[in-house]
Amino acid sequence: MYKNKWIYFIMIFSFLVILASCERDDDITSEDDTTTEDSISEADENNDSDFEESDDYSWDSSSEVQITLNGSSITVDGDGATVSGSVVTISSAGNYNISGSLDDGQVIVNTEDDGIVRLIMNNTNITCSNSAPIFVENADKTIVILTSGTENYLTDGSSYEYDSSDEDEPNATLFSKDNLSIYGEGSLIIDANYNDGITSKDGLVINSGDITVTSVDDGIRGKDFIIVKGGSISVTATGDGFKSDNDEDTSCGYISIETGEIEITSTGDAMQAETDVLISSGSIDVKSGGGSSYNVSSTTSSKGIKSGVQFIIEGGTLDINSSDDALHSNESITINDGTITLSSGDDGIHADSSIEINGGDITISKSEEGIESSNITVNDGYISVVSSDDGFNSTYGTTRGGTESNDGSELIFNGGYIVVSASADGLDSNGSFEMTGGSVVIYGASSQMENGIDVNGDINVVGGELIVSQPSSSSSTETPNTSKSQYSVLVYFTSTQSSSSLFHIQDADGNDIITFKSNKSYYSMLFSSSEFKSGSTYYIYTGGSYSDGDEINGIYSGGTYSGGTQYSSFTISSRVTQVGSGSSGGSNGPGGR
Repeated sequence: MYKNKWIYFIMIFSFLVILASCERDDDITSEDDTTTEDSISEADENNDSDFEESDDYSWDSSSEVQITLNGSSITVDGDGATVSGSVVTISSAGNYNISGSLDDGQVIVNTEDDGIVRLIMNNTNITCSNSAPIFVENADKTIVILTSGTENYLTDGSSYEYDSSDEDEPNATLFSKDNLSIYGEGSLIIDANYNDGITSKDGLVINSGDITVTSVDDGIRGKDFIIVKGGSISVTATGDGFKSDNDEDTSCGYISIETGEIEITSTGDAMQAETDVLISSGSIDVKSGGGSSYNVSSTTSSKGIKSGVQFIIEGGTLDINSSDDALHSNESITINDGTITLSSGDDGIHADSSIEINGGDITISKSEEGIESSNITVNDGYISVVSSDDGFNSTYGTTRGGTESNDGSELIFNGGYIVVSASADGLDSNGSFEMTGGSVVIYGASSQMENGIDVNGDINVVGGELIVSQPSSSSSTETPNTSKSQYSVLVYFTSTQSSSSLFHIQDADGNDIITFKSNKSYYSMLFSSSEFKSGSTYYIYTGGSYSDGDEINGIYSGGTYSGGTQYSSFTISSRVTQVGSGSSGGSNGPGGR
């Protein structure tokens, strides 16, 4: 009886220890039970916090233990470190100033006491042919300090030697089993020939420094998290560039970029997080899988930046060139701000569950599908999409009854400026499409099989300006189809109009409704606006000129239209009025001003 009680107590205690190590408020058990946040501050409440303290980066220089590397030998001036041949072992917390070169040796940190081990690198050059040049075997916390004005270099051999066949650590040029930070104004160059460049089996914080990593596998790994608070980081990796891969606890396995300059060239994913990717600011320039001109590999994930749970961008500058998805999440993506330029051999932005865009300047210059998820909401921002398939694709990726039907997915535009140039459907929703505000310009494809707008459910446009320019008589678009929708006109011309020819609509009093310049030739034009009124007559012009105004996405405002040729007129009597292709043209109206 007492034995069973003790077993029960031990089980509960073990569970609490595991829970406390990386506690998270939300328990993510399935896609349908996921809790996501709209901001990084909310997401960070659920993530394991970093281990830094305000005084971590200040110390008494007189306390430094001097470690001098002399080719094949090492000298130590002070306590806390011992030498055996070309290996120095640090066994106490403290401050260790390391200088000189080591032809084939190692610095090992193996402490049992609490406190920080500071490795102050002062023009340090370490080569180790059969293991990690710096190996943190055990420590409360280790900080690598890059002394200002110094260049520090670490490299290893192509194979490591272990004491037994069941060991596989260390496996990186700079390797720590415990929490690791990097700080300073100097530089660190890592040439990793065996496996990874920098690895922490707990958390990794890069606070500052000029860091260059070249690696035969992953560049920089932090199992619990990678947090970048500053510095300049350049990674060239045959595997992934950044990786955080704790898959046992939902509060770990995340990457947080607070600021800094980051450049990554990788064969695999440029950044890959098991849970969250959180980008607050900074400059991120990555190329993965050879870039967007290469085909996506069926065996290697080569995405630009990938998260397993949620992906939040609140600012910064991102330039992604990837053979696979440029931005990817297995669950959700939220973009609140930032300047984002994407070129992808697959999707520009893809999330399995949802995408929400609340601001920012987003340019997708190349993609297969521009923006894809089961639920897509745009509230604000500037978005330009060029795609070889659909521009926006809202889908659960399912068909029902053997045919494509309404699968419940949603595409919602509440604001922003959106331009889509697609070789397939401009806007494709296997569910519904709703627009309440903003300006949306769609340049459709010439193929008869593709539509400017292709929606399986309702198309409800109740605000904003929607323009769909179709290039040929064989192309088409679906139109708003609910009783709540604002009024629209679908205009067919008798011949294809040049892209240099303005499309203009004005009311009976000569007031401008729209002046638009397409970037492609056009045969038909769908225009939806809250300015259309039932029973009113409007006049369509082509050609002419526009002066003293502004132009955004081909839409002119604030100036004067003049000199056009009246094509037709129409009177609003239904939600969608068709002009041309057999429909009756209206009477002559006032000429263009």
